[in-house]
Amino acid sequence: MTVADNTPLLVGIGAVQQKTTDLTKAKEPIALMIDAVKIALADCQAPEIASDIQRITVPKGLWAYTNPAALIAKEIGSQHCHTEFADFGILQQTNLSDACRDIANGDIDCAMVVGGEAKFRQLQAAIQGIEISDTEQLDSKPDTFLQPKAELWSEIESNTGLGMAVGFYALLESAICHASGQTLDQHRDAIAKTYARFSEIAAANPDAWSDEAVSVEYIRNGSAKNKMLAFPYTKLHNSQWNVDQACALIFCSAKKARALKIPEEKWVFPIASTESNQMLNVSQRPDLANSAGAKIAGLRALEIAGRSIDDMDFIELYSCFPAAVNLYVKALDIPADRDLTVGGAMPFAGGPLNNFFLQATVKLAKKLREKPGSYALASCVSGMFTKQGYGIWSSAPGDQPFGFADVSEEVCAAEKPVALIEPSEGKVRIIATTVLYEGLDAKKLVAVCEYDNGIRTASFSDQPNDLQAGIERNLVGETATINQEGQLRL
Repeated sequence: MTVADNTPLLVGIGAVQQKTTDLTKAKEPIALMIDAVKIALADCQAPEIASDIQRITVPKGLWAYTNPAALIAKEIGSQHCHTEFADFGILQQTNLSDACRDIANGDIDCAMVVGGEAKFRQLQAAIQGIEISDTEQLDSKPDTFLQPKAELWSEIESNTGLGMAVGFYALLESAICHASGQTLDQHRDAIAKTYARFSEIAAANPDAWSDEAVSVEYIRNGSAKNKMLAFPYTKLHNSQWNVDQACALIFCSAKKARALKIPEEKWVFPIASTESNQMLNVSQRPDLANSAGAKIAGLRALEIAGRSIDDMDFIELYSCFPAAVNLYVKALDIPADRDLTVGGAMPFAGGPLNNFFLQATVKLAKKLREKPGSYALASCVSGMFTKQGYGIWSSAPGDQPFGFADVSEEVCAAEKPVALIEPSEGKVRIIATTVLYEGLDAKKLVAVCEYDNGIRTASFSDQPNDLQAGIERNLVGETATINQEGQLRL
């Protein structure tokens, strides 16, 4: 292959999964990450690259390490590399594209991105009543700490009872359902069918957390073992955090790969990377049924790659909740007969917090290596579908050098925030709605509402009749009232 020296390459990949209930054998998150790194080093067939790694990036998880990249660097002998920590709210695609951009620009030769969680281990400890401990790291600070520039939701929204991501995505789902023209039952059937297919793909994937296909009916309907979380979402519409999974990706320049004699069949080419970092609260988005960021960033990625969605041999859409999948399908106009995951998606393949996209990229790289000349597209999300990103990869060099685009300014111009105020008395039109559950019981009907002057608010009702109405029909488009106490009444 004729490949320029500064071409960024993905040359080493590694992923691990542990599923043991024996806490004497279960490893902590950093140990799983180090295992994944060692697999990636072996995978590239040049483990000596470890001493050449100039930057290690780790996205934040639910563990307490303050600088996990430093622990990894020490373990593999890369003690002088730059350590980077990416907070919640930073796109995982950003971690990958930063490595590729800096290699393409000649700033570095080698970089590594690593992520991992061990929530299943933590869950088992709680179930068994056994105390476990992780490596203590309190004083170490990363050389770079990436943080988002704004909050992921507003106080007005959280005052309604919203707090977990599932409620925000369920609001988006109601708007998507309304815009589709489907009845509530038809839409619930459709998203359950999509997720049932995900479970089938996971069942056939030896790397997935779940090995059992699940029926449409079981996914769709709440039950004691598949609780409704925020209508219409049950647990199986929700990303599965309680997994022990980790992965590592090693990047280097083509020049370095040649010097280390990394076999060309190991080379995976990053073709295009795009991201929208606009931060807009769910209630302030002018159109909750569509995403300007997903569309603009997606079309730009395909444009850079010089390819269409039909040219993608493999697709992995971010699947934390059905709304994310639906918004990406609409943005890219993906044909209805296409599979939308290669691994089984986040509820079934496993969705380690702030790390699934990296896991999915490892799986895509394996698929690309198996099919010379093939292309893959992965979409990424941060927050409440707040930010959107894409990566396009190939097992062959692109027609043009690796391309990156931050489309945030274009998205901000296309999607202006709607004014949001505290709920005040008056008539409103419902823009989006969900019913939040506690255990098996419906507790709050939450709605994004709009006054006649176009200003928005977010409110709730705990009245039984209102809760029942929110479950029986899609309330989007209906009129309602905000009372003197600022509560919603149908």
